[in-house]
Order: sequence, then C-alpha cells, then structure tokens
Amino acid sequence: MRAIGFDEPGGPDVLTLEHDVAVPKPGPGEVLLKVAYAGVNRPDCIQRAGQYPPPPGASPILGLEVSGEIVAVGEGVDTARLGEQVCALTPGGGYAEFCCVPAGHTLPVPDVLTMAEAAALPETLFTVWHNVFQRGMARDGETLLVHGGTSGIGTMAIMLAKGFGMTTIVTAGSEEKCDAARRVGADHAIDYKTTDFVEAVGLITGGDGVDLVLDMVSGDYVARNLKCLKPGGRHVTIAVLGGMKAEINMALVMSKRLVLTGSTLRPRSDAFKTALRDEIEREAWPLIEEGAVRPVMDEIFALEDADKAHARMENGDHIGKIVLAVDESL
Repeated sequence: MRAIGFDEPGGPDVLTLEHDVAVPKPGPGEVLLKVAYAGVNRPDCIQRAGQYPPPPGASPILGLEVSGEIVAVGEGVDTARLGEQVCALTPGGGYAEFCCVPAGHTLPVPDVLTMAEAAALPETLFTVWHNVFQRGMARDGETLLVHGGTSGIGTMAIMLAKGFGMTTIVTAGSEEKCDAARRVGADHAIDYKTTDFVEAVGLITGGDGVDLVLDMVSGDYVARNLKCLKPGGRHVTIAVLGGMKAEINMALVMSKRLVLTGSTLRPRSDAFKTALRDEIEREAWPLIEEGAVRPVMDEIFALEDADKAHARMENGDHIGKIVLAVDESL
C-alpha cells in the first residue's frame, strides 16, 4: 500500500510517499479500514520531529484519526460490520491506504457529514470530551476559557460547550481568527497579541472569572490562567506548546480551591478509549447527527502532499481541521 513515512526526524520536508508498505492485518478485536481521509493533528508534527514516539505496539506511521470503510475484521469482531463506513481514533497508522484500529474506537459516519469531515472528528472530539467534560467536570451554565480558539481542538470545544449550554471565551492570534471563532459560536474572542487576556476575562465576567480553562500552551500561561479562574475553578492542560514547566503561586491555588489536571490520550489503554467512545456516542454523538456540531474544515491535501499539510499546521495560519485525501471514492 501507499503510506507516508520518514527516514529521520526533522521538518515537514522529511515526509515522503512510500509505495511498497505492507498492508496491516487486523488482530483480535480490530478492524481493517480502507482509508478515505486522515486527519492531521499537532501530535503528528511532534512525532515527525522526533519528540513524540508512538506507544509500544502502535504503528510507526503517522495519523491518529481516519474515516473509511471496514474491509476486514479480526477475531471476535462480527463480520456483519464489513462494508460499514466509520470514523475512528487510531493509535497510529492513519497516513496510509489501510489502517488497523480497535473495533471499539470506531463511530458510524452520519448522513450529515462528508467522509472528509468525519476524518476530522475523532481526535478532537475524544480529546475535548475527556478533558472538558470528564476531567474538567464542565456543567451547563458554566464559563469556559479556551486558548487556540481556531485550532481543531478550539473549534470543537466551542461547539460542544455551546451544545451543552456553556459560555465560551477564546483567545486567538488575530482579529480575523477572533471573527472566525465567533462564527463558530464563541461568545467572546480575545486577540492575545493586542490584549491582555487576563484583564479581558475579568471585564467579560464582571470580575468573577471562569469556571474552567482548557489550556494547550502551558509555560507562563498557567499562572495567568489561574488568575482567570473563579473559586473552585478547574485548569486542564492538554499540550505544552509554550513550555513544559510553569511557576505558580500555590497560595492562590489553596485560597481559590483550584483543581489542576491534564492528560494525554494516545498512551491510554484500548479499554479506556472504548469506554470514552461509548460515552461520546451516548452523550455527544446526537449533536453530530443533527448537525449542531460539525468540524470546521481548513484545507484538504492529497496524501502525497502531507509535507505541505504539516507546514500549514506549523505556520499557524489554519482555521479548523486539516485533512489528507487518501481515497476520495469512498
């Protein structure tokens, strides 16, 4: 099969299209997907740069989410599933014509979505649901602050929060991106390059602060985020783009009774991801099926142009999701 590979870590230019990669075989509890589209995510770029190795047993091929058709099943999977069109969270292997995934990590593609849109869902949906609604304990009527409001994660967080009756405040790097975030459904958008977001959050909330922060920056943002939280607020870290270390005032944490948590999704067990998928299908998938939540699409690249897709993600100009077209006939 064709697949994207790289010989040595480096920039986007190290990615090449290989034509003689072995088609994987589904193991027990797995399905083999003929891939239609593959989502491009920040962890793919970090893995390509040599800083995020795949977990033991995972495919070394990039790609954490796909859409496609089930063309083979492993032991224990009902053969009636053959021919289903699904999207899936993958442990790796998405940038290829075929990809094996645990059967419990798939979701049906609803009629309201294209296959390209379906491929743009799983990674952000699983990540936001787990971190905002499970770890962050988000509730109706609360206020959420999201950094990177026009990223795939940011746009998904806006839509899910809106779907569950929350107020969203986001930060973005230009007024154009702030406008885009508002169009997606953000109640407030702050250009962090021209405005102190801590002061802006205080003005927006009348000095009360927010209930929850979804942070993908970390570094010196953490101390500023904590100032934005109201008593009993929760701070959830999902990436460390601004640095892995933060200096915080623990007296503030104690006096405001704050909760600091975070997670990474890829190393979690198959059983955990299956349970997460089941909750998403029950609680959030109806919003997808009725069209209330739909991925914001940035650009679709051909599989062989994965290097261009990575370059676009890393230059920060994208709004929403970037995907690779693998087999557009599906």
